[in-house]
Amino acid sequence: MDEIATSKNQITLYYNSESGIAKQTLAYAKAEGLPIQEIDILKTKITGTQIVELAAKLYIEVEDLVNQEHPSYKSHFENHNFSTDDWIKMIQHNPEIMNQPIALRGDTTILVKTPTDIINI
Repeated sequence: MDEIATSKNQITLYYNSESGIAKQTLAYAKAEGLPIQEIDILKTKITGTQIVELAAKLYIEVEDLVNQEHPSYKSHFENHNFSTDDWIKMIQHNPEIMNQPIALRGDTTILVKTPTDIINI
């Protein structure tokens, strides 16, 4: 059974409240009147199971959830070989390095690249 509950009636948005694209996406969604369940990954600890599920729903590997260009990643983790469990722990202990925002609605999950992507879900 999935740990992440989704609904066709609302969008669940995993985001970093310090991210510019996340702030814009959230503002755009609210302006469009879209029903949003907000999960700020800096304030709400996400579980390893949720991280694995998000990657699976996006059809990517867990390591692809990590923004390897983020300064926190580069200063702490660059040039290392990590297992899936290591990637999960990295995201849990350094949520700012996770690629986001991630929007889920029903069976659809997208990694938001531009704020207007949210209307495609």
